[in-house]
Amino acid sequence: MEFKNPQEELERFQRRLGFAGGFVLFCFAVLFARFVWLQIIQHDYYQTRAEENRISLVPIVPNRGLIVDRNGVVLARNYSAYTLEVTPSKAMNMDALIDDLGQVIDIQPKDRRRFKKLLEESKNFESLPIRTRLTDEEVAKFIAHRYRFPGVDIKARLFRQYPMGDFASHLLGYIGRVNDSDLDKIEEEEDQEANYRGTEHFGKTGLEQHYEFDLHGQTGFEQVEVDAGGHAVRTLASTAPIAGNNLTLTVDAKLQEVAEKAFGDRRGALVAIEPSTGGILALVSMPNYDPNLFVDGIDPSSWDQLNNSPDKPMINRALNGAYPPGSTFKPYMALGALTLGKRRPEQTIFDPGYFNFGNHTFHDDKKGGHGSVDMYRSIVESCDTYYYMLANDMGIDNIANFMRQFGFGQRTGVDIDGESEGVLPSPEWKHKRFRKPEQQKWYAGETISIGIGQGYNAYTPIQLAQAVATLANNGVMFRPHLVQYITDSKTGAKTPIEPTPLRTIPLKQENIDIIKRAMVGVNKEGTGARAFAGAGYESAGKTGTAQVYSLKGEKYAEGHVKQELRDHALFIAFAPADQPKIALAVLVENGGFGAQAAAPIARQVFDYYLLGKLPKEAAPADENEPEGD
Repeated sequence: MEFKNPQEELERFQRRLGFAGGFVLFCFAVLFARFVWLQIIQHDYYQTRAEENRISLVPIVPNRGLIVDRNGVVLARNYSAYTLEVTPSKAMNMDALIDDLGQVIDIQPKDRRRFKKLLEESKNFESLPIRTRLTDEEVAKFIAHRYRFPGVDIKARLFRQYPMGDFASHLLGYIGRVNDSDLDKIEEEEDQEANYRGTEHFGKTGLEQHYEFDLHGQTGFEQVEVDAGGHAVRTLASTAPIAGNNLTLTVDAKLQEVAEKAFGDRRGALVAIEPSTGGILALVSMPNYDPNLFVDGIDPSSWDQLNNSPDKPMINRALNGAYPPGSTFKPYMALGALTLGKRRPEQTIFDPGYFNFGNHTFHDDKKGGHGSVDMYRSIVESCDTYYYMLANDMGIDNIANFMRQFGFGQRTGVDIDGESEGVLPSPEWKHKRFRKPEQQKWYAGETISIGIGQGYNAYTPIQLAQAVATLANNGVMFRPHLVQYITDSKTGAKTPIEPTPLRTIPLKQENIDIIKRAMVGVNKEGTGARAFAGAGYESAGKTGTAQVYSLKGEKYAEGHVKQELRDHALFIAFAPADQPKIALAVLVENGGFGAQAAAPIARQVFDYYLLGKLPKEAAPADENEPEGD
């Protein structure tokens, strides 16, 4: 039997005891270091965290700024109402919950559809409205049954309202619930992320979108003490919200109403501008839509109806529709010819009713032609052959360079987002537009149709309006704008949108006067004479007809062509002719001749703005087919 040395056993025990003691001391040292870290070094941080758990910061959403017209007519405002809201994370069975709620509060199928759409787009912990604008009776009824519906509550919210319904909807735009794209915009804007805490709506289109950060206001906050269960105990402090700034527009609401009604049930657009400032007096796109549908979140049925309508009411035709200008292009062609020395006003051409170029014959609208035509008659009677020849003599480069000065093929910079650029044809444009080498080449024959506003030409109504306003203003161009000034809701200070000229086109006044005189002749004795017969003022204008599809040599007969294939009707004008106060461009989609459909609309707008005359009905289309366009 082997005996262990007691001394060795003792030493081994002591080593183990020392190791264990050292380990214990190390652990205590770590705990002490952690204690020092938490209680001394990180004391301020954790005290703040504890205070935050005790105090909740609750955002107070500000009133959105108002939008009023130049005369103070309110076009967009706010009101407070109660909403019935559901927090999805607290609902066990959503369908059953809504069914039970429907026994207490009236919930329509469209409310369910809208809620379902919001549910798909939102985060699970957000409360979502299932019913809005509750009556006092409905509020009282729900409160009596609240205990039955965990996760459902009533909240007081501010709602945007457009009191005139579908009036001016494309310029006002609408607001909708904040989505990821809106959050990205908020993050990009300096110092706005915290300001949007608690905000559920954001401008989606029109002025509501462009001036979002002016209209939103400054979010307020309440410091609320809460208990361990997260329930509010008392309010410790509060910072009141500051309402958004108000927008005062250059738009005349009554003129806008006259212009919209003048279209009747026809599709189209109108832009009226004050030539001396660039202020937009009316911006119409027909048909329009009711922006109130979007405030609570549009229900799928209403959205499908708008989105799938053949009339495309959601498209802002004034800014996004690009159309051939037709003969409204001719006054600028004539002015370009005078400026470049390609024509003298008294110089004549003979029009047999066609122009041959290469192997192609370009026909004039008047069978047999206009005979001997000078510049004045070419505009008054809208002679195509004159401009076929002129386009050939000027060449595409001269045409493009001159027209670019009037803003053709360029965004105007109007204060609504999403404006289309249009197309000002040129060899450079065609080279970029097409991929195949044979398509990129510019052919001389393509220049001919450019001269009468056809071919690749495509411009927005607001570009046409800016161009005619610039002509009326003797070559001084302003940026079209809708807001006249912004009023600070806190101080009342007004920040005007200064009308700064974009450019002054180098034109001789005598050449401008020649073109203006011819445009006056259009409304006195030419293609616009019927529409402006008996007017109590002198106006200047130019009719236009934009071809929608090729007739392949056949004569255009409106009654034998499907409505959607009929020509677009256009008209540009300004008045009074000697001292223009208003310039406009009118487009009627598939309206036929400009003199028939577009000029009568302009007449009603001018009559109201210059004489205060209110029309009794929509502008009638002239049933007599005019010569020319």
